[in-house]
Amino acid sequence: MDGLTLIIPVFNEEGNIHRIWSEIDHYRRNSQFPVFALFVDDGSVDDSLSLIKEICDRDEGFGFVSFDKNKGLSAAIKAGFDYSTTKWVGYLDGDLQTTPLDFLKFELFLENYDLITGERQNRKDSMGKKLSSSFANWIRDGFLKDGMKDTGCPLKIFKREFVLSLPYFNGYHRFFPALTQIYGGSVKVIPIRHFPRKEGKSKFNAFNRMIQPLLDLFLVFRLKQRRITYSVKESRTFQSEENHE
Repeated sequence: MDGLTLIIPVFNEEGNIHRIWSEIDHYRRNSQFPVFALFVDDGSVDDSLSLIKEICDRDEGFGFVSFDKNKGLSAAIKAGFDYSTTKWVGYLDGDLQTTPLDFLKFELFLENYDLITGERQNRKDSMGKKLSSSFANWIRDGFLKDGMKDTGCPLKIFKREFVLSLPYFNGYHRFFPALTQIYGGSVKVIPIRHFPRKEGKSKFNAFNRMIQPLLDLFLVFRLKQRRITYSVKESRTFQSEENHE
């Protein structure tokens, strides 16, 4: 089905749920595409799920998937891809430090790229988070040469058929641009706005921002090194029986 599904992974974001609804509603009223939204509740233990259900009861453009327990961002994004049915799928974080209105900039390029990803400008994070992010991006680009300055930006839109062909592992969401390039896809980068977090708390710490991504980097580097490539000089293929009748 033509259209765009926005996936919103949520883990204990009760203070942001109604704001997400409002901002996505604003975006879809200005979009040139049919826009749907799919919450993926990642085992929240606050009132996030009950608020999500309330929105879905009131707005048929919203749906949800709910995990029985917390499985992490990679699993939540993958579930969103699996349960979407539109030609394009995007996602944004539930912290609303980015706005879905910036997806309007992406729409001009949807037909021509497999991945359109944001690059956050003038980031409103703490100095420690900005430094760790910059260091991680530097290390990643040194290994993968993907040319990305902000691979972790939480505004992305994919062609769903393409993104479902990528390999999946816990932590893969940090490497979407590199994986897209490794598997023959095209990437477009769009500058986007960034805002301070108003509600809730960050779910990241030193381990899941530095140590685990470094271990995952070696896996993606190995995938890049071991990818199969070839160039055909000449060929003669078998013809079907139908071609002889």
